[in-house]
Amino acid sequence: MPFVDAVSEDLPLPRLLRLSLFQVSVGMALVLLVGTLNRVMIVELKVSASLVSVMVAMPLLFAPFRALVGFRSDHHRSELGWRRVPYVWMGTLLQFGGFAIMPFALLVLAGLGQSSDAPMWVGHFAGALSFLLVGVGMHTVQTAGLALATDLSTPEKMPRVVGFLYVMMLVGMIGSALVFGDVLADFSPGRLIQVIQGAAILTLVLNVVAVWKQEARSRTRRPQAEVSDPDFKQAWACFIQGPHALRHLLILGLGTMAFTMEDVLLEPYGGEILGLDVSATTYLSATLAMGSLLGFVWASRVLSQGVDAIRLAGWGAWIGVPGFVLVILAQPLGMTACFVAGVALIGLGAGLFGHGTLTATMQRSQRHEVGLALGAWGAVQATAAGLALALGGVMRDAVAAMTSSWTGYSVVYSIEVLMLLITLAAMHGLMHNGSQIRDSH
Repeated sequence: MPFVDAVSEDLPLPRLLRLSLFQVSVGMALVLLVGTLNRVMIVELKVSASLVSVMVAMPLLFAPFRALVGFRSDHHRSELGWRRVPYVWMGTLLQFGGFAIMPFALLVLAGLGQSSDAPMWVGHFAGALSFLLVGVGMHTVQTAGLALATDLSTPEKMPRVVGFLYVMMLVGMIGSALVFGDVLADFSPGRLIQVIQGAAILTLVLNVVAVWKQEARSRTRRPQAEVSDPDFKQAWACFIQGPHALRHLLILGLGTMAFTMEDVLLEPYGGEILGLDVSATTYLSATLAMGSLLGFVWASRVLSQGVDAIRLAGWGAWIGVPGFVLVILAQPLGMTACFVAGVALIGLGAGLFGHGTLTATMQRSQRHEVGLALGAWGAVQATAAGLALALGGVMRDAVAAMTSSWTGYSVVYSIEVLMLLITLAAMHGLMHNGSQIRDSH
């Protein structure tokens, strides 16, 4: 079975499955923000794609601080003897607060019901705040949770454990996309409010269950006189001096932008251009996640056979190219199946690319800097994704205003193909260095 070699005596499968619930909640939040809500806001609530893109990208303003969160959790001093749990709990509360504000902010933005009398700036401010709170909480939970998982695993099992947790995030995305699609099949603003409020409660429950009695409490208080921990600048300088560190981060950023720029546009494309309803387009998130899940399973198998992680990421980039071409051709050919196949290939390529770059990062990191390494990977990935989401919506609107909606979407997808080719060019020369990096550690 895939990832069966991730378990160990100290981290058996039941404990690992329970810990992975925090990734399920993250996957649910991603589907709600990037999938369901952006389509509903653009198509049903008639909010401009540019505003929606900026709103969805708001959570990623916090992304650059993921490296700092990981570093702080590496060296956190707690009276309770915990390092990771306080950050998971703090992030969970921020997520809950954002989801609590969000449905009413959307009603004000759409001018529905009694909210039509509220000033528009109230909707803009509340919407931005809600998306930002969810994003900050999501990034904090994921960074600290992944670091906790690596603390509980053995060094040789660490990349497999992290890969398994990302698979569970995709499982959460698939499951929540199917549920959201079924519940919103008969769309109404009231039903949307119920979905968001349910996601808030479920996030709180899943994250509490995930970390319950997972992290051992230190019974001895660390004295203030002991040798002080290195500051963040020193730790970052040491990390970035690793072999090809900056080039790895550049590749991660370029590839992530290439695979993410369409995220805020796929469901609106299906609804506006191909005439699919809310339920059908929400299932696209499940298709995308299923492709990524297959990519992670495939990546786990080939990595265990010694395939270089960067080479694996390159395979993902190559698979993404025909995926975007199929999405572009779906409207001229009039084939919804072509669109779905393209989405599945994009998901498969993104899964291979994500697992490959994540594994390469883990192979380069030392045990004492695992939080920083995971934070750096997450910071670059999330920041690139945020920029891509915002740019995708703005470019689509700008081109569509001068030509047509289909042309606007197609230009964005064509740019993503070009960025994938640039990513492959940046990888040239690194695909034979994976074993050398592993050996150096």
